[in-house]
Amino acid sequence: MDAINLLGLLAGTLTTAAFLPQVIKTWRSRSAGDISLVMFALFSLGVLLWIVYGFTVGAVPVIVANVITLLLSLTILIFKIRYK
Repeated sequence: MDAINLLGLLAGTLTTAAFLPQVIKTWRSRSAGDISLVMFALFSLGVLLWIVYGFTVGAVPVIVANVITLLLSLTILIFKIRYK
């Protein structure tokens, strides 16, 4: 793997990992009142489009990071709907 793909994977790992504390906090507290449903819905749609883009251009770091980010973002959306 070349340096630019490693850079992309590192960037994707860090930005994806940033969601873990929010997912864990929301799950433990069973509260999502301070989370914007519209923001996370729009964000999830944007991440889905990044995945499509990644497949279109064959960018593995974009695909991997955004699939994981989408899963975390959808988890937060589910918590938001479930823990009203």
